[in-house]
Amino acid sequence: MKQKNSPLVLGTESIPKLLTQYSLPAIIAMTASSLYNMIDSIFIGQGVGPLAISGLALTFPLMNLAAAFGSLVGIGASTLVSVKLGQRDYDSASNILGNVMVLNVVIGVLFSIICYAYLDPILYFFGASADTIAYARDYFVVILIGNVVTHIYFGLNAVLRSSGYPKIAMITTLASVVVNCFLNALFIFVWDWGIAGAAWATVLSQFLALIYQLIHFSNQKNYIHFKRGIYKLKKDIVSGILSIGMSPFLMNLCACFVVIMINKGLKEHGGDMAIGAYGIVNRIAFLFVMIIMGLNQGMQPIVGYNYGARQYGRVLSVLRYTMVFAVSISTLGALFCELFPELIVSMFTHNQELIDKSAHGLRLIMIAFPMVGAQIVAVNFFQSLGMARKAIVLSLTRQLIFLIPSLYILPMFLGLDGVWLSLPLADVVATSVSLAILYRQYLKFKQMHHAESK
Repeated sequence: MKQKNSPLVLGTESIPKLLTQYSLPAIIAMTASSLYNMIDSIFIGQGVGPLAISGLALTFPLMNLAAAFGSLVGIGASTLVSVKLGQRDYDSASNILGNVMVLNVVIGVLFSIICYAYLDPILYFFGASADTIAYARDYFVVILIGNVVTHIYFGLNAVLRSSGYPKIAMITTLASVVVNCFLNALFIFVWDWGIAGAAWATVLSQFLALIYQLIHFSNQKNYIHFKRGIYKLKKDIVSGILSIGMSPFLMNLCACFVVIMINKGLKEHGGDMAIGAYGIVNRIAFLFVMIIMGLNQGMQPIVGYNYGARQYGRVLSVLRYTMVFAVSISTLGALFCELFPELIVSMFTHNQELIDKSAHGLRLIMIAFPMVGAQIVAVNFFQSLGMARKAIVLSLTRQLIFLIPSLYILPMFLGLDGVWLSLPLADVVATSVSLAILYRQYLKFKQMHHAESK
């Protein structure tokens, strides 16, 4: 049986063509996904006020924590699916799909219950004040209501890309973003729902996208699809998903603690407005990071398939192309932000104090951003191979080993600027370590490729 969207071409088609075919939809999808957050921030800043942006920024650690659990399942499952398809093991790939559904439901429900029970103490710990707590609470309560939908939506999108349907994943995400824009305008400016309206727009748009995904995976003609017997959690599948997904999980978990420290440092040295400025800066930087992540998601199924098929020369070729493209994207992003910071941040607010603080922070954070592309590729390359231990080490170097100490030390001497400069300093050191480890792996694969060619 040969399908139009057969994943088998991953082992035979030219690498540049495959990377374009898989990365372009993923880049569009990831960019659109990041627009969820940017759109929320823009509508909240323009329709509710600058303190509402600060309230929204306070939810970032919880959003990172939710993303940590989502990536634990989604990225781990997508890597396993790619490898199983490379081995022509379609039954195991379908079982992975069923386990993704069950794990996302269980984790999503537990996360919502626990966070809702302790929401106010959590938000105060994250740096909320009497002026911002209400905004943060109103937004995140709604997000928690739809948390299960969000988990399943992102999990199935990852499986879609890995099973040979990157365009469908892209279309699904784009459609949800369009709906999100429409609902944001309706709920905030027409119905006056405030910051909660932005949250409802996000949840409802993702719910509609999820319905489309469920219809796709119900099609019995696809290589992997819903069927009886795939929903029972299997120890080998769950352990495989969790071991591979542990790297992005820990990365997002560390991001949660890092954002808490950043918010606390910003509040101490700059007040609520500084937290709001970070909310804007983070959204902008995150957009470029998501473009690079989209490129890496396009790389992932190609690397996973060819690694499973022992075609090491093709694995190295994908790495080289991805690295060049990622560094180019991060460099262009840095130049754009350094040259036009006021223009960019003014999309989010008309408050001049917030514009000034945000533009200054953006310039400082993006100083070393050209190196970020290389670090992201290194981490995702090892994830794509299923080499969880190396991916975890590289994930933790930036945030846990380098960034957290910088956040303690630099503000002692530089105040608010020390908080901002902690991020590019960590980027420089972490990228150097990542490239050293990646180069050793590159040489090993090169030797294996030569051995296979003889």
